[in-house]
Amino acid sequence: MMLDRLKTILSNSPSDGDPVACIEGENIPVRILRNPRAKRLSMRADAVAREIRITMPSYAPTSAAMEFVAAKAEWIAARMQSAPGAAPLLPGHMVAVEGEECRICWQADWPRRPVRCDGEIRLGGPQDLIQARLLRWLKEHARRVYTDEIAHYCGIAGEAPLKLQLGDPRSRWGSCSSRGTISLSWRLIMAPAHVRRSVIAHEVAHIRHMNHSPAFYAWMDEIYEGDRKAADRWLKMHGTGLQRVGR
Repeated sequence: MMLDRLKTILSNSPSDGDPVACIEGENIPVRILRNPRAKRLSMRADAVAREIRITMPSYAPTSAAMEFVAAKAEWIAARMQSAPGAAPLLPGHMVAVEGEECRICWQADWPRRPVRCDGEIRLGGPQDLIQARLLRWLKEHARRVYTDEIAHYCGIAGEAPLKLQLGDPRSRWGSCSSRGTISLSWRLIMAPAHVRRSVIAHEVAHIRHMNHSPAFYAWMDEIYEGDRKAADRWLKMHGTGLQRVGR
């Protein structure tokens, strides 16, 4: 049974490059990362990027990864089907700003720069550039808000404010480098404030503890005023939807 499933999974894999798994009729690339520190195989099915990522010990063969994929085929299919459809930023569509749903409204003679007012985001200018302008506006807003909140939590932690790097990663919402830079996804600006602030406080807490030890979480709970577990649950439930906006 497993052998038959494995043959089906591998039927369309190329002879070189990343293997491909056929899941429910869809050919999905399998990205394999060999890590000498890994003790076992772990897998992430990315419904947005439409790919499977396997992390495994450096000595493990590719066949072990594909057997793992075959064994988890039903789970992978469910994950891939869980992704909502693409959410373009176009007139009449909705987009959240700090957790508030806003309708995108456009008139050619309105100012080109978006304005948020009464549950709407209003803008004018060329219609074919609406999405580009809205993305730029959301990122500018994110940078202002994040900068203030990094300074806020660094102040509570007794640390100098760290440099902000804004990005659009698919696999994480934020990170903190040992060189003193906090990287955050601009997409968090669409999440409710308590969710965004939880991620920022999490990264600030890493200044003192570059790990996820009990001491780290105890320190985060001192500097973050909300319920971090509730924020984590929100991101697990709605994070994929945030990743689809503007794509």
